[in-house]
Amino acid sequence: MSVTLTAIGLDADDTLWQNEKFFALTQDHFADMLRDHTDKEPLMARLLAAERRNLPHYGFGIKGFTLSMIETAVEVTDGKVPAAVISQILDAGRDMLSHPIQLLPDVERVLTILADAYKLILITKGDLLDQERKLAQSGLRSHFDAVEIVSDKTPSVYAKIFARHGTGPDQGLMAGNSIASDVVPMLAAGGWGVHIPHGLTWIYEQTETPKNEPRFGKIDRLGALPGFIENLTRQPLE
Repeated sequence: MSVTLTAIGLDADDTLWQNEKFFALTQDHFADMLRDHTDKEPLMARLLAAERRNLPHYGFGIKGFTLSMIETAVEVTDGKVPAAVISQILDAGRDMLSHPIQLLPDVERVLTILADAYKLILITKGDLLDQERKLAQSGLRSHFDAVEIVSDKTPSVYAKIFARHGTGPDQGLMAGNSIASDVVPMLAAGGWGVHIPHGLTWIYEQTETPKNEPRFGKIDRLGALPGFIENLTRQPLE
């Protein structure tokens, strides 16, 4: 039996372009800054706890991550963190905010194929200015019928987006590297969720793979998405 799809949603960070690897490199630098005060493993645990604690206040993105690094540095030094370290942390955050975009393989080819047949929606969360910067630098904006930069990805958010830009979530498909953000809430909204694993995924975005979910799919790379959709809809894309 074929499936009717009218709109395809795509995540941005670590689905279309590299993102988490820059966080990982900055975490290594952060650990080096504080090596005289603590080891890397407990430092990363405290940083993750700070990030989780601060998400309701700062949201997702590099700015909140930078503030969480400063808070963690204050904690592990008992309030004695040198001003030079604070300055280095701020510099690291600014470097992340200005890092050139690195597209992942097959991105432009896949977007060109999908945009010819479906409403194509970029759905990403995080800091508005940073996400807009990355999209502009990527050169991919013209492929998308709509761009939605949201504070979080929830079933109600997906339902509204796919109703606004498509014919509802039940005829929509969302694909991305995060099961927690790109798949599970889309399934809960009644749509299709496709997982495209990335080598690095923030622990906050990790969760169990859905079981016994007929609308869940998994592919090993973005380049396989057109073939997955063809099998689903029985409609050739090329």
